[in-house]
Amino acid sequence: SMSPSRGMPMGGMGSMVSTLPGPSYSGAMPMRPGMPQAAMDPVRKRLLQQQKSKNLFIISINRFITSMLFVLLFQQKRKLRIYISNTYMPGKPEGEEAEKVASWELRVEGKLLEDPGKQKRKFSSFFKSLVIELDKELYGPDNHLVEWHRMLTTQETDGFQVKRPGDVNVKCTLLLMLDHQPPQYKLDPRLARLLGVHTQTRASIMQALWLYIKNNKLQDCHEKEYINCNRYFRQIFGCPRMRFSDIPMKLASLLQHPDPIVINHIISVDPNDQKKTACFDIDVEVDDPLKAQMTSFLSSTTSQQEITALEMTIHETIESINQLKTQRDFMLSFSNYPQDFIQDWLKSQSRDLKLMTDTVGNPEEERRTDFYHSPWVKEAVGRYIFSKVQQRRQELEQVLGIRLT
Repeated sequence: SMSPSRGMPMGGMGSMVSTLPGPSYSGAMPMRPGMPQAAMDPVRKRLLQQQKSKNLFIISINRFITSMLFVLLFQQKRKLRIYISNTYMPGKPEGEEAEKVASWELRVEGKLLEDPGKQKRKFSSFFKSLVIELDKELYGPDNHLVEWHRMLTTQETDGFQVKRPGDVNVKCTLLLMLDHQPPQYKLDPRLARLLGVHTQTRASIMQALWLYIKNNKLQDCHEKEYINCNRYFRQIFGCPRMRFSDIPMKLASLLQHPDPIVINHIISVDPNDQKKTACFDIDVEVDDPLKAQMTSFLSSTTSQQEITALEMTIHETIESINQLKTQRDFMLSFSNYPQDFIQDWLKSQSRDLKLMTDTVGNPEEERRTDFYHSPWVKEAVGRYIFSKVQQRRQELEQVLGIRLT
């Protein structure tokens, strides 16, 4: 039979059947006869506080999951088309109003294909850095690199332009580093082959790592916080056993910056190639148009108040469900095994009474009549009656507003 709940009246069978057992919705906890209210309040307060903390923890977990889903669900993959073109300006004889030295100008631009957003994103906003490497033999070791790196004060632009003197074709290499949000990392080749993950966010890598540990049953059966490394983990992490809490530190040395996008291009000075444009399509992650609306909704004060009210409703509903479950379990246990239930219930009430009054005793001795004929019983009864008289006296003094002598 199920253990009876605490805090139930200690009356006879009639009071037990007529009074609904379990926590009360009125805010007042049923009291045992002879027990002062002050002795019951801390217990109920502690139980309610524990339940409230548990519910608030669940709500906070839900908030965290919602925030993670908010990031993941509102990311979409789109095609970014990169256009690379160049123009050539031949040198002019002296005296004419034009460039005396032949030069070329390289342009790197791009746009999203099928972009439904009203506000077009600047081309540079997709990248963390851009490096253009020119032919070192033509421009020397000190002037062959053109670099752009994102900074806090960076102004976004629709494209990049590079101008250099020259009248011959130039081989160049473009290195584009995407600006992933949240940041992505490239895994060590050994761990990448093991997990089937090459470049991903830290959260996705941790998830893949946990799935591998779970599927291969590497978690210690007795000490759950430890992982027993198999031969692959021993080669990668260099230890036969490790804690779960050590994984982030050990994983940090196995994470690298993602590989850049490499584009090889030839800057042509042939007049027939001036109208030719090279196109390259790459996959980028962009925010869903609904994300702006959701952000506006979540940042609104009115919406926050509404969300808080709904969370409190959830908390109260969970508490009500727990209370109803306690009541149901109590009555169901009584209906299935009445005799055993009464015995267990009385034992539970006896244990609770000792816990409330900080007393200890031997249940086997207390169930015998000889126990109550001990020499100290008369004094104990007298003390109990005296305390009840004093309690009643104080109540009358408070009601009448006088001091009895």
